[in-house]
Amino acid sequence: MKKFIILALILVVGALAAGCGNKTANGKEEVNVKIGVSGSDNRIWDFVAKKAEKEGINIEIVTFSDYVQPNLALAEGELDANAFQTISYFNAFKKEHDLDLSPIGTTVIAPLGLYSDKYKSIKDIPKGGKIAVPNEATNMGRAFLLLQDAGLIELPEDFDGNGSLDKIVSNPKNLEIVPVVAGQTPRVLPDVAGSVINNGIAVDAGFNPVKDSIFHEDETATPYINIIAARTEDKDRKELKRIVELYQEEDTAEFIEKEYAGSTIPTFVPLSKIGE
Repeated sequence: MKKFIILALILVVGALAAGCGNKTANGKEEVNVKIGVSGSDNRIWDFVAKKAEKEGINIEIVTFSDYVQPNLALAEGELDANAFQTISYFNAFKKEHDLDLSPIGTTVIAPLGLYSDKYKSIKDIPKGGKIAVPNEATNMGRAFLLLQDAGLIELPEDFDGNGSLDKIVSNPKNLEIVPVVAGQTPRVLPDVAGSVINNGIAVDAGFNPVKDSIFHEDETATPYINIIAARTEDKDRKELKRIVELYQEEDTAEFIEKEYAGSTIPTFVPLSKIGE
């Protein structure tokens, strides 16, 4: 009989211990959150994770080498959230793969820029000047939107984001748009009036996207703002909402600005502004 009583007590104590879980110094329950990213640069998330840890939220960064698996892993429940993609890519991917995912917060924008070896301002670009753009349809479309924001060309109201030369409806300076392989956009600078260069390629070429471009994207380029995404059923989960808040605090913005010196811009805008 005593053995049964002892066994019962052990089971009760074990159940209580399991129910309590680990707690922080201030008595909060600890929770583990897996966040998927693409690439190896986790400086921002390491900064956010340290803040979250103080509140009992243990962030585990799961690294992927492509832009496909982080969304599939999230949809399958292997992750709690991911943070690696623009809203434009996210919307297209979840539609193509029929995934029930939702954005839960904005993070940064890696600004696309127009660079020039010859001119210091958009207004100085001459009539008939050559402008190099990436030749892949999606990047060309993004380049066209940048040139439209700069007042150099005009696109149709129903522009779908995919670039081709015939989609330019107005070109007041009669600029010659020259599609080139994205990796060559910095190398053609001596031969053109300006070149639209993707963020990563510009940084690799030694440029600061904010300081060295004559025009660049900002928070108004809403399709290209990066987001944190979660399964739709979890979009109001308190731990995830708190992580978004910690990411969007002023000290995180200051860290990003200092650490990346303009190559990545903190862009904390309401979800209602980015659309889906």
